Amino acid sequence: MTSAADSIRILGIDPGLRSTGFGIIDKRGNALAYVASGCIKTDATGTLPQRIATLLDGIGEIVAGYRPQEAAVEIVFVNVNPQSTLLLGQARGAAVAALVAAKLPVAEYTALQVKQAVVGHGKAAKEQVQAMVARLLALPGTPSADAADALACAIAHAHGGQGMGGLATLGRRVRRGRIV
Repeated sequence: MTSAADSIRILGIDPGLRSTGFGIIDKRGNALAYVASGCIKTDATGTLPQRIATLLDGIGEIVAGYRPQEAAVEIVFVNVNPQSTLLLGQARGAAVAALVAAKLPVAEYTALQVKQAVVGHGKAAKEQVQAMVARLLALPGTPSADAADALACAIAHAHGGQGMGGLATLGRRVRRGRIV
């Protein structure tokens, strides 16, 4: 039997400037339990500073309300459009800044690592991630894509913790969607 001391609350973040997904799970031993998930949506007509402020405030409210002990954020890679990549990077920076300001330890995972941990291969489709998140957390329905990605990030952290990121230091890396 695991005690409350063995329990850890993890906040997963899938950053985006229009919609930042969040997912919160509790890990007790090897068991995972769903706590909450959703999206922080910004006003598309607002200025960049206003949208960043919305993300900072939203993540701050989530941290204050649910009191996670650790956070996991998906790493953003370059898109085809450099402007979109820059904006997405700023949204990710705002998310990380909000978490760091709340004094949370922040782990970072690539989409490949998250998909590998949750679905079993790094090239999984969004629908596969959504279905597996729903199954792993015994959800009554399928979460939205952004919320599912955030929950998947939290699940990946719960399964591997910093160890997944540490695999690279052990001479392993991600190849063709698999950690080798």
